[in-house]
Amino acid sequence: MFETADSPYPSIRTPRLVLRPFRAADAEALQRLYQSDDVRRYMPIPSAPSLEQMQRFVARQVAHWEKHGCGHWGLVPEGEEEIAGWAGLQYLPELDEIEVAYALDRPFWGKGYATEAALASLHFGFTQLDLDHIIALVHPDNLASRRVIEKCGMTYVETISLWGMELMRHRCTAIR
Repeated sequence: MFETADSPYPSIRTPRLVLRPFRAADAEALQRLYQSDDVRRYMPIPSAPSLEQMQRFVARQVAHWEKHGCGHWGLVPEGEEEIAGWAGLQYLPELDEIEVAYALDRPFWGKGYATEAALASLHFGFTQLDLDHIIALVHPDNLASRRVIEKCGMTYVETISLWGMELMRHRCTAIR
């Protein structure tokens, strides 16, 4: 399931997806992803980022992996060449916790990819990083994302204010 090939961090293969390290060329696909108001609606991203901003995002992901041993992967559905979004684990210094997160381009919504990617990310965090718990932060109005994290076995803990938004904090604990 985990491969390290030519990257400082692993790829993950699921039945229908490859979660792989970001490449410089992914910045264009990420910029297209964030052009959609629907994709950004529940995120603290008020306007579509520039290509240069997405290039910096890709570079920050590599640095995040090096510093924290986890980060986001580019999410590539079977049969596709370009990433359809991203998924993975990120350290949140504001909470001193690891969060599972994901974003998909609109044509890939409703296919179960977010759930598949989130489950793979959780598995990685529990088996490879030996985490005892992982959180998810979801905007209360984002019903699709709430369903994803519920399917992943995460349970609601509390509502918090972060990044200028009210977010539902969910938690999943490793079974040992």
